[in-house]
Amino acid sequence: MNQRKITLMGQLGDVDLRLLRIFRKVVECGGFSSAEVDLNISRAAISMAMSDLEARLSMRLCQRGRSGFQLTSEGQAVFDATMQLLAAVEDFRTRVNGLHSQLTGELNIGITDNLVTMPNMHITEALRALKARGDRVHINIRMAPPGAIEMAVLEGSLHTGVVPRLKAIPGLDYVPLYEERSALYCSNRHPLFRDRTAEPDRIAEYDAVVPSYAQTPEIRKAYESLKPMASATDREGVAFLVLTGSYIGFLPTHFAQRWIEQGEMKQLYPDDFGYETSYCLITRKGRPPNLVLESFFEELDDLMDEWRRAGPASG
Repeated sequence: MNQRKITLMGQLGDVDLRLLRIFRKVVECGGFSSAEVDLNISRAAISMAMSDLEARLSMRLCQRGRSGFQLTSEGQAVFDATMQLLAAVEDFRTRVNGLHSQLTGELNIGITDNLVTMPNMHITEALRALKARGDRVHINIRMAPPGAIEMAVLEGSLHTGVVPRLKAIPGLDYVPLYEERSALYCSNRHPLFRDRTAEPDRIAEYDAVVPSYAQTPEIRKAYESLKPMASATDREGVAFLVLTGSYIGFLPTHFAQRWIEQGEMKQLYPDDFGYETSYCLITRKGRPPNLVLESFFEELDDLMDEWRRAGPASG
């Protein structure tokens, strides 16, 4: 049998695919007349499409006349190739559409220490919801100081991070999350734990632990009344020294709550000492599209909206 090479001039385009789909339906229906209903076009339009396809391929695909519809040998070869091509196109469409419903990839997120005890932070629930949307999502959490998280987001090794808003860094976008309240504490080993007569203005008589990391001018002002005799690089270090009974220090109220409930700490002068820290979600400006990251933001936004509608309590 004479084998002819099937060629298409130029790239395969939408018009070619449309003609091949018409050809496939004509073959499946067994002729032009039977294909009219399925294709919802006239017999004349089908005839024109078939003639156009034959002209593009430079070969006759079928015999049509009184003897009925019948594929030529070349037509059978083109039909077989058409079925493979259209199946591949459909598989491509299915796979691409599936990317919008089945998440795959990584989320690299940086978080500063001790935020897991923060009420209404929503990060934990947003991560849970993200995981539920795609079993193939891999979540990587890096615990680090705020400056290290900001640098990692800028460099691209982290997709996002949760940090206190100390100062705006060019190249980063900041989305407000919540306010964190910090108060002054001592342990049950400290003289102030049972002293109900000491006045707030005597606070400078007692050794205090202060943070060695950056703070806003407003927060630094809260430390001016203290007597700095120790420092710590993170909140856990502050708590460690406060629990020795030798120092007083500021801690987030949610973080100190466990020791309050156990009778190991006491909040000092609530009306006189305390401050708020604003926490933000950061991302790099001009970041490339990332479906996993955007899905995480969607879940977090939904949780924040629900929390606002419910009327969040302060703290």
